[in-house]
Amino acid sequence: MSNFKAYGKVDETDQAIFEVRRRSRRRITIISLSTIVLVGIVFAAVFGTVAHNNARNNDNNDDNNDQSLSSAVKAICDVTLYKDSCESTLSPLVHSGQQIRPEELFKLSIQVALTAVSRGVEYFSEHGAFDEMNLNLDNRTKKALLNCKDLLDLAVDHLNSSLAYGGKSSLVDVLEDLETWLSASGTYQQTCIDGLEEAEEALKSNITTNLKNSTELTSNSLAIITWLNKAASSVNFRRRLLSLSIQNEPPNWLHLNDRRKLLQADNDLKKKADIVVARDGTGKYKTISEALKHVSDKSDKRTVIYVKKGTYYENVRVEKTKWNVMIIGDGMNVTTVSGSLNFVDGTPTFSSATFAVFGKNFIARDIGIKNTAGPEKHQAVALMTSADQAVFYKCSIDAYQDTLYVHSNRQFYRECNIYGTVDFIFGNSATVLQNCNILPKKPMQGQQNTITAQGKTDPNMNTGLSIQNCNVSPFGDLSSVQTYLGRPWKNYSTTVFMQSNLGSFISPNGWLPWIGDSAPDTIFYAEFQNVGAGASTKNRVKWKGLKSITNKQAKKFTVKSFLSGDKWIPASGATFKSSL
Repeated sequence: MSNFKAYGKVDETDQAIFEVRRRSRRRITIISLSTIVLVGIVFAAVFGTVAHNNARNNDNNDDNNDQSLSSAVKAICDVTLYKDSCESTLSPLVHSGQQIRPEELFKLSIQVALTAVSRGVEYFSEHGAFDEMNLNLDNRTKKALLNCKDLLDLAVDHLNSSLAYGGKSSLVDVLEDLETWLSASGTYQQTCIDGLEEAEEALKSNITTNLKNSTELTSNSLAIITWLNKAASSVNFRRRLLSLSIQNEPPNWLHLNDRRKLLQADNDLKKKADIVVARDGTGKYKTISEALKHVSDKSDKRTVIYVKKGTYYENVRVEKTKWNVMIIGDGMNVTTVSGSLNFVDGTPTFSSATFAVFGKNFIARDIGIKNTAGPEKHQAVALMTSADQAVFYKCSIDAYQDTLYVHSNRQFYRECNIYGTVDFIFGNSATVLQNCNILPKKPMQGQQNTITAQGKTDPNMNTGLSIQNCNVSPFGDLSSVQTYLGRPWKNYSTTVFMQSNLGSFISPNGWLPWIGDSAPDTIFYAEFQNVGAGASTKNRVKWKGLKSITNKQAKKFTVKSFLSGDKWIPASGATFKSSL
């Protein structure tokens, strides 16, 4: 390889990337060594006393060793929300006299959470919708129980991903990924519980109790990694690492040829698509669902599916094993996927999506997605996304209540049209909507419009909704309808509208309580540099959780800071603004 540069016929781009990779190997070595130093710096204050005691008292008896190790566990558990469950599960795993690093304690915390969630999967396998004791349950509850098993399987996947980080990266390199995956794992478990809201009280109580340990232990792992991330940031170490990182290199899941393909004109992209779908039979398949069955599982290569113009009446599901799928249509109003599953007719909200995405690194461009159930059918999702690092570019997402379910992980929407009525952008992902048209429609008689309903349940989750440089305007006559920016679905609901145009139809109060006449003090709502007749904050609700934020605080909700999007959005071909 040392002589590789001497050959004149090497492609200049390939050579440049080769040089970047060669230099990056040296940088990775530096980063790895620096990580060891960081761990020592971050934990010295907390664990210094324990290490000192161990060094000074090598000849002490086992009781003294147990006491020192107990101090280590207590120190790491002190940052969690559920200290008792943290200490009771970690202490038995630490042997007398054992020297244990904080990284190992973090891994142990994930292992105990993984064990608890796995028990939940077994529970729903044994006592699910088809168990004899549940034969009298309504169809919606049976489907919700089946969803619980799928959701807990996803939670297990994310915990395993968190546990396996050490094989590919240092802990410091993946702090933000770990926060995302652990936040998602908690969200999956909460979604299971939420899906049984209409079930018999005894059944709901039994399941909530069954999941108590797993939700608490997942929260504990999240708290530990969040604390570590803050500690690392406090010594400005991660900024130094970023300056050394290979930011100009394409993501490792995107091969060079795929990147070139994605950055070409749309027409060329369609011509070179791996799979073509057409209702008229001119493609390889007539439905998107059939095409997805023929996508290789867990592929690191981008698979482009071109969907020709027409309306496709199907419920599409991009399974969790279908990685790096891109679907491109002929335009958001030309290629449309249409469905009508809904809550009133017996489908849980989580299962009602016309288009559901679970496979990571998903991209959709120039396509429309609809749920045509209508406002009288209540919850009826058009698009539900649970995939990490998903991008939707120039798409239309149209329904009434619960239109866009930004369920979990990291998501980016650019130049999309989003229509709806009640809570029509909701979920618990880390999501940025940029340069989108947000279009409230006329709801049922007596209903009020609420644009957002963010579902953050844990203060350590790195989730929230950021709506930047969007246009919020009515779709039709809403003169008789009260329309609000959102309402807090959960106790830590987090939503920011910034640099957007808010129409005059927005209620002067701005925000609506979920219940009662106020909101939890723990929410985080903010409006920053918005314009338009509806942007005045003079008569907004007087909630403690509705903040006035600075430029510095607003930057935390931008693509670069909130999503680490500079690293993965460019590969989608979508334009984006990195900061304010």
